Amino acid sequence: MAHGVGTTPAGTRHPGKPAATHPHRRYWHAWRDRWLALVAVGFTLAQLVLVRPGMGLGWDESVYVSQVADHAPAAFFSAPRARGVPLLVAPVAAWSSSTPLLRIYLALLSGLALFLALRVWRGLFPTRVVALGGTLFATLWITLFYGPQAMPNLWVAFGALICSGCVLRAGADPGGRVAPWGVFAGAALMAGMRPMDAAWTALPLLALTVAVRRWRRPGLLAALLLGLAAGAAPWVVEAYTDYGGLARRLSDASRIQGGLGWQLAFDDQLRSLDGRTLCRPCTGAMAHPAITAWWFLLPALAVVGLIVAVRARRAAPTLLPLACAAAAAVPYLLLIGYAAPRFLLPAYALLALPVADALVHLVPAAHGIRRTVVVTALVLALAGHLTVQFAVLERTVHRTTAAHRDWARTAADLHRLGVRPPCVLSGHEAVPIAYYAGCASRQPRGHDTSITAAGLVRAAHGTPVAVLTEPGERPPAHARTWPARKAGGLTAYVAPFVLRDG
Repeated sequence: MAHGVGTTPAGTRHPGKPAATHPHRRYWHAWRDRWLALVAVGFTLAQLVLVRPGMGLGWDESVYVSQVADHAPAAFFSAPRARGVPLLVAPVAAWSSSTPLLRIYLALLSGLALFLALRVWRGLFPTRVVALGGTLFATLWITLFYGPQAMPNLWVAFGALICSGCVLRAGADPGGRVAPWGVFAGAALMAGMRPMDAAWTALPLLALTVAVRRWRRPGLLAALLLGLAAGAAPWVVEAYTDYGGLARRLSDASRIQGGLGWQLAFDDQLRSLDGRTLCRPCTGAMAHPAITAWWFLLPALAVVGLIVAVRARRAAPTLLPLACAAAAAVPYLLLIGYAAPRFLLPAYALLALPVADALVHLVPAAHGIRRTVVVTALVLALAGHLTVQFAVLERTVHRTTAAHRDWARTAADLHRLGVRPPCVLSGHEAVPIAYYAGCASRQPRGHDTSITAAGLVRAAHGTPVAVLTEPGERPPAHARTWPARKAGGLTAYVAPFVLRDG
């Protein structure tokens, strides 16, 4: 029978002799860790094989990496972003411009993070449940796609697993000293990556440590609050130094995200499951039912997992991740008018364990021929699910790689036109192309207010400047007299100074 919080694995302890002295017990604990390590290693290898280290950096990645890269100026850092990802990639990006090296580093690091996050839950759920939950989460195309990328959402997911698991461990072992440090580390990781996501995800944890006697301990609450504060501190300080205050930064962040308010995004998330990394505006046909089926099964299986846990009298390890998953999903399902599948990675990670618990308990619940039918149905369903996930992943990687190559080609053409560092790019897709070209990206309109149109014209008298537009699109007024040149699939209006001296 599955053991719950505070119980020990099967086995008889000799009177007066610590369990740790039993060789068979030590071997069993080590073997259980090997299952989790196998999941993490498989996750890492799948990233390296399926997500091509040479895929190139995406738009958001170029913003994050440029903050610490030495070969490209820092891109405009908008109000919602936090400094966690630049800190994460700094050990590689600060001295190397190699994208494959960065991808390999992040794949290895995310594999290690998955192992540590799952390790926290061993003992709260049976090892087979934790391993299956980790496998379910790790084989989603979204998880694999973002594992080696310089993006924050997966790291929020790891932090949420660590933090919530350690809160449960603290309740099971009130005198333990390790769990509060895990709570602190998990909360700091979440808040360092996405402060607002951390705040939403931590709401059930805060309620638990305040309202439930078993977890109502000053040290545990302090660890959670201090972890959130430590992770969010750079974001808050930066709000006052660069954004005009915390209220102004929150307002700007809401505006950049289209205005936070009551907006149902369930259909947008469904549309994004076919491989659209950003669905804004989210129009077009709904994804094929084969692609979205798992999304509808997820909450149903989570409820089954809760029923299983309640019957086994171990509701807390299931109820808490479900509550945190729901809280993490609220802003992205109810408060914004667009979607990106990565937004819900923390919710998927937290739901994976109750779902795995439900699947594991479906088999013993059946007997005889029914058991055979159940096992066969589950194996076929999981095989079909994996096939669909890998198919979507392959298509998404191919499409993304092609787009990144277009940016690299445009950057190479700009270099041939004389737009070389130090240089400035503006206009269509200037942010990622500027990173590839080693230029600064500046926009005289929109969220980036670091330069005006007049300032861009003045800069063109001493710095290579180009304004990029899509074919057939009119350039802004300040660049209409500049010569037009083809650069990749775009049109570049290059400052005359560059062409005279190029």
